[in-house]
Amino acid sequence: MMDDNMFGNTMWAGHWLWMLVIAIVAVIPAWRICQRTGYPGWMGILILVPVANLFLLYFIAFSEWPAETRGDKNG
Repeated sequence: MMDDNMFGNTMWAGHWLWMLVIAIVAVIPAWRICQRTGYPGWMGILILVPVANLFLLYFIAFSEWPAETRGDKNG
């Protein structure tokens, strides 16, 4: 009776599309923040990793920014 599910054991394709949209919405601002603080933009991808995202936020919040030490104001 449980096997009558329309989708079976596969994931719905819309789920993957939705997850991609959420990932893009989260990564783009994190990428820009990393760039403006003077760190490499690829560090923004860490926002998608469950525990690494907290480390990233604390690292950016409490470390000295390379952009500040160089005197860059707009990244």
